[in-house]
Amino acid sequence: MPIRRLVPAILAAAALLPATAPADDRAFTVQWENDRIADTDRHYSNGARIAWVSGQRPSWVTDIFDAIDVPGIIPDDRVGFALGHSIYTPENTSASALVTDDRPYAGWFYGAISVHEEEDSSGPGPDIRTTFELDAGIVGPWALARQVQNGFHDIIGVSHSNGWAHQLDNEPGLMLIGEKRWRTWLGGGGGIEFDAIPSIGGSLGNVMTFASAGAMLRIGQGLDVDFGPPLIRPSLSGLDTLKKRTDLSWYVFADAQGRAVARDIFLDGNTFSDSHSVDKKHFVGDFQLGAAVIFEGVRFAVTQVFRTREFEGQRQADRFGSASLTFSF
Repeated sequence: MPIRRLVPAILAAAALLPATAPADDRAFTVQWENDRIADTDRHYSNGARIAWVSGQRPSWVTDIFDAIDVPGIIPDDRVGFALGHSIYTPENTSASALVTDDRPYAGWFYGAISVHEEEDSSGPGPDIRTTFELDAGIVGPWALARQVQNGFHDIIGVSHSNGWAHQLDNEPGLMLIGEKRWRTWLGGGGGIEFDAIPSIGGSLGNVMTFASAGAMLRIGQGLDVDFGPPLIRPSLSGLDTLKKRTDLSWYVFADAQGRAVARDIFLDGNTFSDSHSVDKKHFVGDFQLGAAVIFEGVRFAVTQVFRTREFEGQRQADRFGSASLTFSF
């Protein structure tokens, strides 16, 4: 089956299973991802995101997702809003000339609206979480990636990235992301619990189009507090919300995700204009290791992400770090 047909099929299959549950508390999350956290300096250079999730769903959000016209698939429980910014550069950022054999310079500034449903299993079956997210923003100079990156480099005393004159052109970006997760209890003893969270999903749009499948394994205490920590997509991401408790919850985790990629504007270049591009790989894998601590409605999580080569001629796989702080109230 061609990738362009596989993506909508997976999106529909991921969401058709029913999932309904009462909303939890509201939550606010701040995320930061950077290659220097992992002691590297290449490719996915920086990502920042702030997010808000609430149990109250405004009618205009319902109207937006109704307009997508996927009856019976879009969740109608929780709603989330986010603002994000991502920066991509080639490995050689000292060159002012175009680096033809490495990924383009690019920035992505976007807003997101998401809807979620959760079903807490009353029996031996898994807890289920369904998420749909609509991202809209701008790729190119209007995303202000050059100003953000070089301004931050001035603050920390690092040399500028000199090739921003060759970044992707301005282009409006749109993505519809869907995902289904199953939190499955594996057992435990001595106060330690084990679970697994398999997932399938995908994205459609001119920024990224892909189909994904993955799984997370966790060891800790109070694992039903969340579905894993949030990460900036296309990484395998948990939800921004968590159950508010007075006791301590914690876990360490490892996960893997595979993606079949049909479109990645940060590698393929602009959709409607001629720009620098590279030959992307159609299959990419992420491997993540991390830990989270949750106490009285506050979660702090750190993650190391290892990503396989994304384009032909890429010298080595990528690695970056992520940190997030969530407040539930």
